[in-house]
Amino acid sequence: MEFIKLEEVCKIYGRDENRVTALDHVSLQLEKGEFAAIIGSSGSGKSTLLHTIAGVDAPTSGKVYLDGQDIYAQSCEKLAIFRRRQVGLIYQFHNLLPTLSVEENITLPILMDKRRVNRERLNDLLSLLGLEDRKNHLPNQLSGGQQQRAAIGRALMNAPAIVLADEPTGSLDSRNGQEIIRLLKESHKKYGQTLVLVTHDENIALQAERVIGIADGRVVRDERQ
Repeated sequence: MEFIKLEEVCKIYGRDENRVTALDHVSLQLEKGEFAAIIGSSGSGKSTLLHTIAGVDAPTSGKVYLDGQDIYAQSCEKLAIFRRRQVGLIYQFHNLLPTLSVEENITLPILMDKRRVNRERLNDLLSLLGLEDRKNHLPNQLSGGQQQRAAIGRALMNAPAIVLADEPTGSLDSRNGQEIIRLLKESHKKYGQTLVLVTHDENIALQAERVIGIADGRVVRDERQ
């Protein structure tokens, strides 16, 4: 079932001699509940593609649909709500607020949306991420792997339809990196969310159900495992 659809998406930065084409007529479809990895070298356009899907970076031309809805046809206010409620973003650097506890960081998107925290889901996530005994700790009291797990919890707390991870293991050692991939795969299976992971690591990409290769802003590879 087609869930995410990109039609001839282009993204251009700058003008004249400073013009850079980050995405060059990308057309792509992703199914609901699919786990796809986007792989490419630095500057290939893979992160731009992820941010375009997320509603963060509007394309210069082309269309992006989520479940049949043109996400960039919405007002700025509705687009912001879409990002908060439908998209879970995980970055290479966790960006946790240093003065908030693990639990407070994870529930922050819910509170900012002025909604009640689902305590059952919170406890479920803390258990899944192995952070039950760290929920009252501040970020500087955690290891790098634990901080990234808290960032994953924050992305999943809203029960988003799609989870987008941009080099989530890039700042971790190999052991912690593999643990983060295991947790993403486990949460993907448990919650049935569409998971798109950006990486430059072929070994990580091959753990996905589908591998999409990007080079010079174009799709050059699309393989199902």
